[in-house]
Amino acid sequence: MRAVSNDRILSLLGLALRGGRLVLGEEPVESVARARDARLILLACDAADNTRRRVRHFADAGQCLWFQIPYTKEQLGQATGRTSVAIAALTDIGLASTIAHRLAEEDPARYEESARRLDRKAARAAQRRAEQLAHEKNLRRGRRKPAQHADAAPSAVPSEAAPAPKRGTQSRTKSHPSRDHRPRPGASPYAHSRPVKKGKGSFRKKAT
Repeated sequence: MRAVSNDRILSLLGLALRGGRLVLGEEPVESVARARDARLILLACDAADNTRRRVRHFADAGQCLWFQIPYTKEQLGQATGRTSVAIAALTDIGLASTIAHRLAEEDPARYEESARRLDRKAARAAQRRAEQLAHEKNLRRGRRKPAQHADAAPSAVPSEAAPAPKRGTQSRTKSHPSRDHRPRPGASPYAHSRPVKKGKGSFRKKAT
């Protein structure tokens, strides 16, 4: 049995729990695994065989890694503020990779290959995050309009140009007669009119 005091791995698990990146217990681990949020499932060294089979099933469903760690259920419980913990799941790929490397330093034959696999997954996750950030940055730049400089050339079209008149519309201005054609005072208003001939269409009736 390993000493619990000042253990780096158990300290990391405690920090992960306080940061909301560690899930404890069979049902919570199953939930995050089926939701594809689990990155690494840890199993206590003294867990039962049935618990080990369930952990393997959770890892297959969530497509994540799992391995048995050299800590008892009691030690995991003390590190996470519980009485006993048999199953735990890390939901952060960075923490999962760090813990795997810490375990590989002490037992390379058992944990080194898993640490490498987690490194590759962490690199792909970091690349996806970088691509997402770059995409969001490009979207923000695309929505912004370029600022117009003070020495920019003025627009060729005047801003207060009058709109062109529509087709078919007539001018509403009233035409006034010139002074030469206005009737003089005292003159007959019908002086310039033509006489109406009698005949067909005349308004005068013929004498019977």
